[in-house]
Amino acid sequence: MERHPASASSRQELGRLLEAVLTSRGQANAVFDILAVLQSEEPEEIEEGVRTCSRLFGTLLEREELFVGSLPSEDTALAGSQGATYKYKVWIRHRYHSCCNRLEELLAHPTFQVKELALKTLMKFVQLEGAKPLEKPQWESHYLFPRTLFRAVVGGLLTPEDDHSLLISHFCEYLEYDDIRYHTMQVATSIMARATSQQPEVSLTLWNNAFTLLSAVSLPLQECELTNFYVKHAQTSDKWKVVHLKEHKKAFQEMWLGFLKHKLPLSLYKKVLVAMHDSILPHLAQPTLMIDFLTSACDVGGAISLLALNGLFILIHKHNLEYPDFYQKLYGLLDPSIFRVKYRARFFHLADLFLSSSHLPAYLVAAFAKRLARLALTAPPEALLMVLPLICNLLRRHPACRVMVHRPQGPELDADPYDPTEKDPARSRALESCLWELQTLQQHYHPEVSKAASVINQVLSVPEVSIAPLLELTAYEIFEQDLKKKMPESVPLEFIPAKGLLGRQDDLCTQFFCLS
Repeated sequence: MERHPASASSRQELGRLLEAVLTSRGQANAVFDILAVLQSEEPEEIEEGVRTCSRLFGTLLEREELFVGSLPSEDTALAGSQGATYKYKVWIRHRYHSCCNRLEELLAHPTFQVKELALKTLMKFVQLEGAKPLEKPQWESHYLFPRTLFRAVVGGLLTPEDDHSLLISHFCEYLEYDDIRYHTMQVATSIMARATSQQPEVSLTLWNNAFTLLSAVSLPLQECELTNFYVKHAQTSDKWKVVHLKEHKKAFQEMWLGFLKHKLPLSLYKKVLVAMHDSILPHLAQPTLMIDFLTSACDVGGAISLLALNGLFILIHKHNLEYPDFYQKLYGLLDPSIFRVKYRARFFHLADLFLSSSHLPAYLVAAFAKRLARLALTAPPEALLMVLPLICNLLRRHPACRVMVHRPQGPELDADPYDPTEKDPARSRALESCLWELQTLQQHYHPEVSKAASVINQVLSVPEVSIAPLLELTAYEIFEQDLKKKMPESVPLEFIPAKGLLGRQDDLCTQFFCLS
């Protein structure tokens, strides 16, 4: 829709009204005319009205002309016997609340420029309210923050009706401030809890909005003093929770645990698990509390199980979690479809990481090497160029498994002791078998695959071959590489040169007898 700037006359009128209210309390009723512009149907007029309200109430907050304390009702205050200044401050604070309420409604406006401007204005009011609190401190050094207004801002972002991902990305600019980040975590936790308790089924839009906001929250990895506040204070106190990273971690943990205890859509499961190992687990006060979520995700199957194993591996490796079925779960994910899924590169990167320890038992490593070799028989070339070096790396790390290559007489195909249907790698009898599949792949039609499979015919070098450059390899890239190879200048095409396009009948007979 084409946008037209607000007319010069309307801007001048709003400027005149603003000047009148700020210079004389006798002209205070002009506030109603300014607020009325926020109800306009023209986005450009609304934007001009928002800017005017920002200047108006920003100035009034700095002048401390708004009532401070528990706000009485407007009728009670005006009918009372208090002085004119008291009545004015109560009245103007009610007008300020009307303005904030309308700005919260504008967060759902169809025009993004209006939503963005409303968000910036509300966050400006948050900063000013924090500097000039509208509530009285209960004791000396009491930490004050405009929680009510800020809760309304975050609540306007976490709505079930509208996709606010773009608006949330603009809000994330404020998350660099320690106090905004801390209160965002607290408010988001309570809003999600209330939304899920009031509605039996939460809309996908709300889940997506919540994940967009939650995933943008990041904490410092090392203990440090948190003093980068959006709301400025004359002095800070060590008694404030907002200055301690430990309290931030607790709020971060409550936020994610509250989010993950609900039944999430499948698409969100994947997004959460992708971010789990580097964006969530390192910032939790107690990372082991994620065990229930990760184990249940492990039982879902497919890509979700794969992504959950990454988080479980971190808990096992860094937090001494005992999960005996870890490698059995990983072994169960190895099937022909793994070469064609979206997360193929990530899977084999993680599999290489999980099997990197030299302390793993030989029977376990042999089971993985044998399963990979068996699956390689039907894998596409781009996958084979990644899997074959991985198998060779497993043999390099575990010399006890090299018997699978150097067995004097390999079993006949129908007598292979390996059981591919066995789910437990300890019972698969892989160590009793041999890697005849690699010998078979030495006859592969693609020369690079044949070359990679022929590595086992030689003494395996001590340094491992990095599979990182091969993880994202595609069939298109292999084709392009083949096209760039230099071919011999003359290529023999046939033994008997052709005579004519089709040849005469006697020529065909001569060629037939010569060939026979």
